[in-house]
Amino acid sequence: MVSYVYSESKFYITMLNSIFYVIILIMSVVVHEVAHGLVAFWYGDQTAKFAGRLTLNPLKHLDLMGSIVIPLLLVITKAPFVLGWARPVPYNENNLSDKKWGTIAVASAGIISNFILAILFGVIIRVGIYFGFMTESLFFVTSTIVFTNIVLGIFNLIPIPPLDGSKILFALLPSQFRSIEVLFERYALIILLAFIFFVWNVLSPVIFFLFSLITGV
Repeated sequence: MVSYVYSESKFYITMLNSIFYVIILIMSVVVHEVAHGLVAFWYGDQTAKFAGRLTLNPLKHLDLMGSIVIPLLLVITKAPFVLGWARPVPYNENNLSDKKWGTIAVASAGIISNFILAILFGVIIRVGIYFGFMTESLFFVTSTIVFTNIVLGIFNLIPIPPLDGSKILFALLPSQFRSIEVLFERYALIILLAFIFFVWNVLSPVIFFLFSLITGV
């Protein structure tokens, strides 16, 4: 009986932690997408504004599979990484005041927003530890936010469509390399899956190094 109660309690704790991870992931992705829309707006494109996407309300950004189902499955199955996505914030590059650098700025905005969140909560961890008010619960929350945003930032730097890194790369490449962009877009899913399963582990040391650098832990 005691063993049963313990197992049941452990199950509920695991489920609550899983839901908590997904909530953090959703809000981090929402900030990421809003950053895209804001920078596009600053460069003269109002597509995201007219679509009602310049808001932190997660309901405006959620993708059922990418924001909830897949992240929950990855957490519950104890996958080595947890990834997810929201509905991309729409923007029209033809409306940007500077098409090339505007595109690069819009694509970079989401990545930068994730690293800013990671640094901000990393500072909270450092200050909390230094002044002695960092509780176990607070550390769990802040460290999860830092780690999640580092993963999102690095993952989106990968130059594979539809990730932000590809938009940055293709905007920088001369027009004669357009064939490379077409090839990447055609086989994007295969290339991305291959990267996740065969190359992602190479980035793990980088992720943990950045986590330690930002938090001091």
